[in-house]
Formats: sequence, C-alpha cells, structure tokens
Amino acid sequence: MRSIGEMARDSGLGVSALRFYDRAGVLVPAWVDPVSGYRWYEPGQLEEARLLARVRRAGMPLADIRLVLASWSGTDTDLVRKLLTAHLRRLELGLSDARNEFSALRALLDQRENLMTSLRVATVRLTIAAPDLAAALDTVRFAASNDPELPMLGGVLFDIEGANLHVVATDRYRLAVATAAVDGYDGSRVQVIVPTPLADAMRALLHGGDPVRLSLDDDRVTLEAGDRQAAGRCLDHDFPDYRRLLPQTGDRRALVEVADFREALETGPVRRDETGTHDLSVLRVTDDGTVVLCPDGDAGDPDRVAVNREFLLDALAAGARDRLVLELTAPTAPIAIRRPDDEGGFSILMPVRLED
Repeated sequence: MRSIGEMARDSGLGVSALRFYDRAGVLVPAWVDPVSGYRWYEPGQLEEARLLARVRRAGMPLADIRLVLASWSGTDTDLVRKLLTAHLRRLELGLSDARNEFSALRALLDQRENLMTSLRVATVRLTIAAPDLAAALDTVRFAASNDPELPMLGGVLFDIEGANLHVVATDRYRLAVATAAVDGYDGSRVQVIVPTPLADAMRALLHGGDPVRLSLDDDRVTLEAGDRQAAGRCLDHDFPDYRRLLPQTGDRRALVEVADFREALETGPVRRDETGTHDLSVLRVTDDGTVVLCPDGDAGDPDRVAVNREFLLDALAAGARDRLVLELTAPTAPIAIRRPDDEGGFSILMPVRLED
C-alpha cells in the first residue's frame, strides 16, 4: 500500500489534488483509516494516478477524465482515443479564438499608443532625504521582477507627483509601494522606470542623513550623493497603473509580532503548490484578530488564504517593523502587509488557489 504522500511524490499529483479526486470519485483510495482519515492506495493505482496527472495537465474536463480512467484498462480503446481527439480539437479551437482576440487587442493597443502622451518630461530636479529614499527602496526591492519576458517589470518605478515620490515594484505575484517626501519640484506628474541594477547602485550611495539630488533628463536618471553619483538610462517601457492594483482595506486585520510570526511560518505546517516547487502557508484570521496557520489537512474552511511562504517572509523583512498588520479579505483577494505607523509603505501578495 502507498501512503498519500508517496502517491503524490510518484504520480506528479499533489496531495491536495489527490484529496480532490477522491472526493470527486475519480481516484478513490483503496483504504481510508477510519480513525485518522489517512488515505492508502494499492500499487496498481499508481498508473491511474500518473494517467490522471497527464490529462489534468492537458486541461481535460472532469467529466471526460472520469470516462478516460474508466475505459483505460479495457480492451476497447476507441472511447479513450475519441475523448483525447475531441479535447485536442477543443484546445485548438480555443487557441484559434484566443489568437483572434489577442490580435484585436493588439490593434487597440496600437491605437492607444498613438493617442497617449508620456508622463515623462524633459528635465526634473529635486532633493530627497537619503534615509527616506533608502527606506523606500528597501521596502520595494524584493518585489522587482527578474522575468526577461516582462522587461517593463524589471525595474523600480519612480512616480513623482507633487511633493511625493512613490517607489513601486511588482513581479505580478507581489507588489510593494513606498512613499518619500521630496523638495524642489512642483511640476506635473512624472514616471520613470529605473532598471534594477541602477536602483541597487543608487541604494549603495544612500548613507548618512544628508539630502541627495535626483535628476531626470529625458530618458536618463541620475542620483548624486555628495561627490558620488549613480546614473543610467531608464527603461523604455510604461509601467502598469499600479493604483488600480491596490487592495481596499481588508475586513479581517491582524497585528502580528514579526519575530514570532516568522518563527511560526518557518517551523509551522506547509503544503506544496500545484507544481510541487513552492511551499505554501495557509492562513486564517480568527474572530479575535489572531493569525493562525492551518494544518495541511484542515480543509473546507472558507476563510483560509494560501500564500507563497517565501514571498510572505520577504514581505515581512521588507516591512522593517517589529509589528505589522496583515489584511485578508477573501481566499482569492490579495493579502496586504502594512506598517501600523506608515500608510505609505506596504506590500501585497497574490493568493494561491487551493483545490480543497
């Protein structure tokens, strides 16, 4: 007999997926311990689980998966072949439709690009306190993307508006925002994307408490700290409108002691994501405002929110406070990590969908 963990390891299906397919009646364990509820599988079920993993990765509907597994071991394979062919045809038609829609969207984008004007201006000069800029960069740096397919996210946005500099980074799965006050600029709103290596070079200059000078000259950005400077070209892309991505205040808030919460995350229960490559922590805020980590077998709680554990630990470190506020709204809504004393510095993490 194989345990559910062994079956997950050898089949390519996660533990949560095996539980889901058990409840759906697709791959039912040979025996379930009546006391512990632990599932056990016969050796022969491994082939079925591997087959299930393949059709699942291909996106086959559950109704068809049932028939494929029911017919797989029979002598007449005609039904299985017809189901595979029909699903492949659906995928091809769906891909064709998607290409048509994307082609129309690209045409609309071309029209918008011809009408839109850049927020960048020819010249900007301003000063900012070195500790404030250092803190802002430290707050957002962890969220910058390193995906070569999305070069517009491979930097830190400097969004200058009025007397404030908003510093933003995102890699799609997490987003971080920080704000610092600036002096010497009263022009229109300006946005530039500072490449990540240049942002790191700027951060290396930010020591001491004296103000530093930030200059924008068309597509070039320069930071001067005393007789030292870091300069380079901005990324020639538009950053997404991050303000549309910011969450509303969550209805479940919890003030956490960061050191204790980190220890709980590092030593507490985790589960693997669908790819089997990332550890997930499953959180829930109780009625008394306490964050608890749900055990792997704690299914059915509608208030559970799963999050990439590494991303959450990074966000706690970037928060740079002994206490932080976690805001949860729904299992499919972003999680916000806020500073109790600073509304301008926070991060959000995308939740990970749970199958059970």
